[in-house]
Amino acid sequence: MSLRERLQLQATRLWPSVLFYSVLLIIAIVALRLPNAKDYVGADNDDVMRLVEVRDFLNGQGWFDLMQYRMGLGNGMLMHWSRVIDLPIATLIKFFSLFLSEQRAEAAALLVWPLSLVVPSLWGMGLAGRRVGGVFGMHIALGFTVFLLLASNRFLPGSIDHHNVQFALVAIMTAMLLDEDNRPLSYAIAGFSAALAIAIGAETTPFVAGVCLVVSLAWAWEGKPFAPAAKAFGLTLALSISLFFFGTVPPRLYPAVTCDNLSLGYYSLAAIGGGLLLFAAAFASGLGRGLRFVALAGVGAGVMASALIIAPQCLRNPLADLDPMLIDLWLNNVQEAQSIFGAMRQDPYTLGFFYATGLFGIAVCVFRLFHADRVRIHLILLCLLGISFGISLVQVRGSTFANQLAVFPLALLIIDIRRVSNADRENGAAALSYILTVLLSVASVWGLVGGFIGSRLDNTQAELAEAKEKLTCASPEVVAPLASIAPGLVSAPSDMGVHILRFTQNRILSAPYHRNQGGMLTELHIGLATPADAEAFIRGTGVTTLAFCPDFAQTREIAKMKPDGLYAQLEKGNVPSYLQPLPKQEGSPVQFFRYVPSGS
Repeated sequence: MSLRERLQLQATRLWPSVLFYSVLLIIAIVALRLPNAKDYVGADNDDVMRLVEVRDFLNGQGWFDLMQYRMGLGNGMLMHWSRVIDLPIATLIKFFSLFLSEQRAEAAALLVWPLSLVVPSLWGMGLAGRRVGGVFGMHIALGFTVFLLLASNRFLPGSIDHHNVQFALVAIMTAMLLDEDNRPLSYAIAGFSAALAIAIGAETTPFVAGVCLVVSLAWAWEGKPFAPAAKAFGLTLALSISLFFFGTVPPRLYPAVTCDNLSLGYYSLAAIGGGLLLFAAAFASGLGRGLRFVALAGVGAGVMASALIIAPQCLRNPLADLDPMLIDLWLNNVQEAQSIFGAMRQDPYTLGFFYATGLFGIAVCVFRLFHADRVRIHLILLCLLGISFGISLVQVRGSTFANQLAVFPLALLIIDIRRVSNADRENGAAALSYILTVLLSVASVWGLVGGFIGSRLDNTQAELAEAKEKLTCASPEVVAPLASIAPGLVSAPSDMGVHILRFTQNRILSAPYHRNQGGMLTELHIGLATPADAEAFIRGTGVTTLAFCPDFAQTREIAKMKPDGLYAQLEKGNVPSYLQPLPKQEGSPVQFFRYVPSGS
């Protein structure tokens, strides 16, 4: 066998193809991002906060102790993140620290972790593509995923939040559901991945619910042939979610129900649902189809009753209880939390990137189902894609999964159009349709077109690009003056908070996390209050240092709302006597003040 034939043979196999595309993607990410990188931590606040959490863990904070003692009011704030992500990052840091300095060990770990997740992500996407479209479908899925991840910030060096793991888990769950042989191992992997996704973060809970719905309906429709798969899924889900609940949740919080992380609410629903599905598949698979659907309705009623009794608050938006002031001044300015209408107001040129590919995929699924074309595949994809797209309409962050899942129906469409085009090479319309379908199936193409149009029609795009070159309120360099003073409690805009935690030993009032409502509201009230009333807030909460950044959009809005408030007065240069300016770094937009109680 010649070298060419051996390479062609390897290209038909999953793992060699996955490794080839993974190496290409990793090289591209490193080449495009590392030369211009200014920091080894990702640009997202969550990346910095994750590093702070990992450092605390490495410095002796307990596995079950998820408190962030340096954030918020009083004794700190209980984080809603999982040690499941902290553990591998901490392990990498410990490994690299055997032969590197502390900072270099962190940098190495934060380089390796997100890049290592490229492989399981591409494996899941490649396997799903192969199961829907054979070898060509596998390569289309892998190629599209490479472009999707290149346009994302989730797999860049330093991106250590949990969203990249969730991407991999969504790909793996989808691939397992697309196993036409319904092997129990595939559904056991799907059940474990579903439990792990819930343990890592609540964002994927609607998707996991969709996976459970797909498995349950498949069992009710097919009966005995599907029973081993359904039992494998239900048993693995119930056992795995139990493992993660008892292995990561502090025992004192077992009775607590929270809707933004793994707690009694999600644990009980997943365990009860998995157990009931296992029971139904074990004892009702031999019944007629109608009776199986009756049994499935009983399972659904049991899960719904459990939800209403144990966790009724989790049936609504977990951010619904946010203070209206935080919604107006914070949440409405967070892009990933915007609805489609909010995204349209903030930057209409990004709508194509967020929504076009997902909508295209849904349209293809509906068209295929209308013509009874590969019904099973397109029903599964429509269910999962529809849920993800629906979430993206409420919160833009869901568009990542919608773009991801749209790859598979669009891969099938491209395969069919290519077949038509190759059958009639003189048909220019078929060739053009093939090219256009490929281009319109890539979310980053929509992003590039939107960015180009925006740069031509909207002057603020150029202003934003220019602003990126300047130090911002959240730049790591601006916290340097705090290193020269004794640690205390800092009142600063929320986007500065995590950098203060990272680079200093200070405590902070505010950081952009919904569980820290008290601290965030206190910082806002300090800025809104008159200088005299602001001192009462500062003294009452024990603030020792105040950071003022007039470039921060939230600070400008506060100054505009209350012209007689502290931030408005500081903007005008009217500094009250109880605030003592600290030396300011050249070029820094932030002025730090030491609090000196009146009369001292």
